[in-house]
Amino acid sequence: MSKTLDLITIGRSSVDLYGSQIGGRLEDMGSFQKYIGGSPTNMAAGSARLGLKSALITRVGDEHMGRFIREQLIREGVDVTGVKTDPERLTALVILGIRDDKQFPLIFYRENCADMALCEADIDPAFIARARAVVATGTHLSHPRTEAAVLKALRIARETGGQTALDIDYRPNLWGLSGHGDGENRFIASDQVTARLQQHLPLFDLIVGTEEEFHIAGGTTDTVAALRRVRELSRATLVCKRGPMGAVAFTGAIPDRLDDGETGPGFPIEVFNVLGAGDGFMSGLLKGWLDGETWVRALTYANACGAFAVSRHGCTPAYPSWEELQFFLKRGVVTPALRKDAELEQIHWSTTRSGDWSEMHVFAFDHRKQMEELPGATAEKIGAFKELCLDAVERVANGRKGFGLLCDGRLGRTALHKAAGKGLWIGRPVEWPGSRPLTLEPDIGPDYGGLNEWPLDHVVKVLCFCHPQDDAAMWAEQEAVIHRLYAAARRNRLEFLLEVIPSKVAPVDDDTTAEIIDRFYRLGIYPDWWKLEPMRSAEAWARTCAMIKGHDPHVRGIVVLGLDAPEAELMACFEEAARHDLVKGFAVGRTIYSEAARAWLAGTIDDKGAIALMAANFAKLSAAWDKARAAQGVAA
Repeated sequence: MSKTLDLITIGRSSVDLYGSQIGGRLEDMGSFQKYIGGSPTNMAAGSARLGLKSALITRVGDEHMGRFIREQLIREGVDVTGVKTDPERLTALVILGIRDDKQFPLIFYRENCADMALCEADIDPAFIARARAVVATGTHLSHPRTEAAVLKALRIARETGGQTALDIDYRPNLWGLSGHGDGENRFIASDQVTARLQQHLPLFDLIVGTEEEFHIAGGTTDTVAALRRVRELSRATLVCKRGPMGAVAFTGAIPDRLDDGETGPGFPIEVFNVLGAGDGFMSGLLKGWLDGETWVRALTYANACGAFAVSRHGCTPAYPSWEELQFFLKRGVVTPALRKDAELEQIHWSTTRSGDWSEMHVFAFDHRKQMEELPGATAEKIGAFKELCLDAVERVANGRKGFGLLCDGRLGRTALHKAAGKGLWIGRPVEWPGSRPLTLEPDIGPDYGGLNEWPLDHVVKVLCFCHPQDDAAMWAEQEAVIHRLYAAARRNRLEFLLEVIPSKVAPVDDDTTAEIIDRFYRLGIYPDWWKLEPMRSAEAWARTCAMIKGHDPHVRGIVVLGLDAPEAELMACFEEAARHDLVKGFAVGRTIYSEAARAWLAGTIDDKGAIALMAANFAKLSAAWDKARAAQGVAA
């Protein structure tokens, strides 16, 4: 069987609830960030970010947290074929905090949890045979049932030409050696644990651990002696992690000094959060190992990935993409607090976003002022009509990718709530309609704290009427709002769409939009999306796209707005816009809904009629865009 996977990790999978407040006790945490967790889960996601084809074998509960893990793994590019749903047990949880640079309290909620119910029947020989390597972790050797599952996977891997690796990952309280409140403890000597580990050490080609973890594996707190005992039992390459001193690899006999092994360069960074750093290290090491790099190079990857993890909040969210890692290794450390390195953080953000939005067919019914001005409109009727707009989107999308909506949270709240979980792109406006200088909707709040109530898949969309000819006072006021809004969006892990319409301010030429875009980038604002008005000139499009690419090669792209343009005019615009690969599609509203809204509010058509009319208009525009793209040799 061909090896279609680079690696399969096997073992723990949990939801990590990370305290958002830094420098206090876990008892005093007021809010938490939710991430996927568990060493094998972290490694599967971390290695996928580095370009490896990874998979995970584990169990999750048949509930919200289990679905979250599965969905997030898919977003990270991890194969979830081996992730089984346990109908009886709950998904494991871990609550973690950052007390200071040395204390990182954590509590494991793992009583009869789903992943510890993994059994031999969950191991599919054909699936294991697809992988170049199987990676196990120590916790799943602590119980006879999970141990049997791991041993079966290792045996099949070896029989089918795969390699095997062990991350010792020693957690004393997960071996039953200490209480629930002792999750931070990394070492308790135990002859029983040592004997269990040593029984299985001969099965591995690569064994990785901290000095303390080799102490438990080797049965002594003398690191060299422990490594030598492990060497007696295994011919594996041994990689010993030494914290700020980096790591060292031993492919043969263990020398008298750890420093005499093979090492990679370390990175002088600030210690912010050590939790999950070992899994980040392992992700980088696996990348180098499976790519056939030298141990020096593999350890360089590993140390760098560990450095990212140590300097950021969370485990998996901290791990770098391949592009980010290469940039970091080439440029080096600028500030020891990597999470405060703006250039690096932008690359991290833009290369770890999930979702394929290479095509965008967006029905924009976020209009508020325009709908409120229609005869017969009330807030209740507008809200009900926006639900019909959502129905039209779903009818046209019909489960296909690349469809979405723009809808506000003031008049369209019910439609927004109903749109959740349907696989649609969701953009949400924050500007007060028509405002210039820019002001925001009241629910955003004076401190922009309203964004912390938003679902993570909502995109912050803001419209700014601006022009290069605006005076300094106007620019300063509008820039201040957008800069603060952009920072708030990033702080709340929300993508950001910036819409600019200069033609409503003053005449435009081929350079107008490009000049505005350049100005915002120089201010340090890197939108995930740009929403731009139609440009008839090929030169205007070329200059605009070149400006965006020059500042941000990882931008999501551009969507074209409609400005209530006639259908024929929009289609002509599509033909020119589609020539540029940075333009991903359209976000059009009034051209789609205006006729239906007037008729529905007047009572001349019913709900079904309004939905049918809007769906027909939306489908026609979508087909026109797809045709324009196809004419450029781009599949719709």
